[in-house]
Amino acid sequence: MEPAVVPLMNIANVLTILRIVLVPLFLMALFAADGHDTGWRWIAAAIFGVAAITDRFDGQLARKYGLITDFGKLADPIADKALIGAALVGLSVLGDLPWWITVVIGVREIGVTLLRLAVVRRGVIPAGRGGKLKTLVQSVAIAVLVLPLAGAWVTFGMGLMYIAVALTVATGLDYVVQAARLWFGSPRHSV
Repeated sequence: MEPAVVPLMNIANVLTILRIVLVPLFLMALFAADGHDTGWRWIAAAIFGVAAITDRFDGQLARKYGLITDFGKLADPIADKALIGAALVGLSVLGDLPWWITVVIGVREIGVTLLRLAVVRRGVIPAGRGGKLKTLVQSVAIAVLVLPLAGAWVTFGMGLMYIAVALTVATGLDYVVQAARLWFGSPRHSV
């Protein structure tokens, strides 16, 4: 019996495409009125929130209903990196986030992507709980920093961002270890 063909335009892929479409809309709202207009920042935060939520649901829907496609496997991580990367660069351009944070996170994301491509013929490095936690903390920190808040809220947002950077580096190192195991063929031991 042949496996059922999964339609390309399914709900999971539509949510991924929506996230990609929301990235330029988010940036337009973030930079509107010189980037620090309260109303536009609320709109930018709302767009970012909707986009981040679609990231949560598209993968769950794809797995639950058997809607996994090659397009989704490729487009979903692109959409994730586009959203987070655009937000980090945008906040840094506006002076709301130090550039070193954007560079560290960007280098890690590019490095992990290249590692996955380098070892893809030997195996797949799955997204682990640490990577999912990293994405969640990054998203919440970005949302707080995009909101037109001041004082303790900015401190809270930056605190979350420092935690996100630590998780980003730690999970990046974990990917390096996993890639080395795949590349050099050392057996993987379960803990």
